[in-house]
Amino acid sequence: MLAAPLIWSWICNVHVAWAFYEQERKLKWVFRGGGVSGCALLSCWQYVLRAGLDDLALFRRATLASLGGGATVSRLGTTNPKPKIAFLFLTNTDLHFAPLWELFFQNNEGLYNIYVHADPFSKITPPGGRATPTLISAARRLLATALLDDPLNSYFALISQHCIPLHSFQYLYSSLFLKPISSPKSPSFPMYPSFIEMISDEPLLWDRYIARGKNVMLPEVPFDRFRIGSQFFVLTRQHALVVIRDRRLWRKFKLPCLNLYSCYPEEHYFPTLLSMEDPDGCTHYTLTRVNWTGSVDGHPHTYGPAEVSPRLIEELRVSNSSYSFMFARKFSPDCLQPLLDMADNVLFRD
Repeated sequence: MLAAPLIWSWICNVHVAWAFYEQERKLKWVFRGGGVSGCALLSCWQYVLRAGLDDLALFRRATLASLGGGATVSRLGTTNPKPKIAFLFLTNTDLHFAPLWELFFQNNEGLYNIYVHADPFSKITPPGGRATPTLISAARRLLATALLDDPLNSYFALISQHCIPLHSFQYLYSSLFLKPISSPKSPSFPMYPSFIEMISDEPLLWDRYIARGKNVMLPEVPFDRFRIGSQFFVLTRQHALVVIRDRRLWRKFKLPCLNLYSCYPEEHYFPTLLSMEDPDGCTHYTLTRVNWTGSVDGHPHTYGPAEVSPRLIEELRVSNSSYSFMFARKFSPDCLQPLLDMADNVLFRD
């Protein structure tokens, strides 16, 4: 049983609720359309609900709050000088692996915050489809909310409901804050890299680039600056701010696609933006392992219970970079029990 309740912040446009609380050793959903049950809303979100702030207002508010130098007390009520990791769950279904994530977070209170973006009125209808900018909007909204909520949020990990952790929380935390990179602007201040995939030599890159029309991306995004990569990233606070401040590239990437089979805006926008703004501050690879063998309709392989084993976890951890993969997807919901069975002895034993 957790030492303290695991509280999730649920964000859907301007609808906010605390999504989970612990009761009788079981996480249960708590939601009443835009209302709250079991605890108080964040004060900033009370204002959001009343005033109906749009995304731009949210982004401005988060930017101004970050420029203020940062307080030492989270609006979630935690006082801790250590940097935190914000986990941003992007989902259109129940979080089937919540019990596994609960074990992952256990005994690490004060080092993380959790945010969930979903459609609370439907468990099966996604907030948007492929070939639309909806997932970009959702990720930007999560980033802005996490920036605004807690100035100690220093890394921002975008996670899907199909993701699982491949290491313990402490292994992830130590790895992220282990190797600062030098900054010409502030050589005495430690800077950390963002983990985001940036690919410039993919065979179908041109098809993706012209998915909205041959010259539509010009002049803001010439073809030689266009990048693609996994939509799941781990960004530093400075790069999260770059994302929510952007207006120039967003005007291009939110345009409708003509070729739906080559248009994956969420895989194009973030890599292109950060490659143009700060390529040296990014690793150019992701920390989320995905198996594209036998992909169907643009979706990667989904692991089933029969495939879950210690050997699979070991294989999924291996990467071509100096870092191990920290997360993996996609796993079907019925993988939960076999994953729980080996959580202590395999997943969280580093």
